[in-house]
Amino acid sequence: MRKTTFTTLLAGILAWYVSAALADSVSDRITVTVRGRGPDVVLIPGLACSSAVWDATAAHLEGHFRVHVVQLAGFAGSPPLANAQGPVIQPTVDAIDAYIKASKLKAPKVIGHSLGGLMGLMLCDQHPEDVGSLMIVDSLPFYGVLFGAKDAAAAAPQAAAMRDSILNETPDAYAQGERDFLRVLVKSPEGYKAATGWAIVSDKSVVARAIYEDMTTDIRPKLHEIKTRIMVLYPWDSSAGFPQAAVDGLYQENFAPLPNKTLVRIDGSSHFIMLDQPAAFAVQVDGFLK
Repeated sequence: MRKTTFTTLLAGILAWYVSAALADSVSDRITVTVRGRGPDVVLIPGLACSSAVWDATAAHLEGHFRVHVVQLAGFAGSPPLANAQGPVIQPTVDAIDAYIKASKLKAPKVIGHSLGGLMGLMLCDQHPEDVGSLMIVDSLPFYGVLFGAKDAAAAAPQAAAMRDSILNETPDAYAQGERDFLRVLVKSPEGYKAATGWAIVSDKSVVARAIYEDMTTDIRPKLHEIKTRIMVLYPWDSSAGFPQAAVDGLYQENFAPLPNKTLVRIDGSSHFIMLDQPAAFAVQVDGFLK
């Protein structure tokens, strides 16, 4: 009896030590905070977002999972570090891959929102061993399609103009631009307040370069090679002015080559599904993780 109790206690202490050692792990591209115990789940936020966008999700999961919450350098007031210049997206994907391997995570489930969903898709393409399965929360394999571009080359001029416009904005103009932009991305008043706060204190140089790279990254030609199980959540709301069938068609067409996919529409939501429809989002996360 004493031996069993001691073994259980030792295992608990060891698990806590490993979790504590991983918590607040920092690289020059990302910071990762670890919560809970159990199978590993990696949460990646989107453009100009705080890791706090996952607070409700992490709290929901940490009783049964070990949750690794990623913060991208330069977003939501975090120091830009190596993201202060040069490329952002690919080096951050490389940093997440390095974290997964250094932490000895064995094919964790990955959930990524927006830009984080694109990064998750890039992980599946470049490092399929890193991802047991992926949930994409409102992201497309080619963001440029929303601007009418047929491919990355066609998107580049508009992407460069958007990048340069942000870089040249005054802090006040940048802040107002984020307030206006996020009004169409978040329905929840509390969610809008949080997302706007994160965006305004983000490093606008990091944001500008990440937008350019997002608009000019096209994963569609590689989708047919990705064998990872992938669930795609996407929103629709009547107030947005787009017919439901058109929104369905957009995601079905762009993810068509992906062989092992499930597409789920969440009604009554804008881009931040976890903030606009938290209960429906939690149900889908639970189903994905099972």
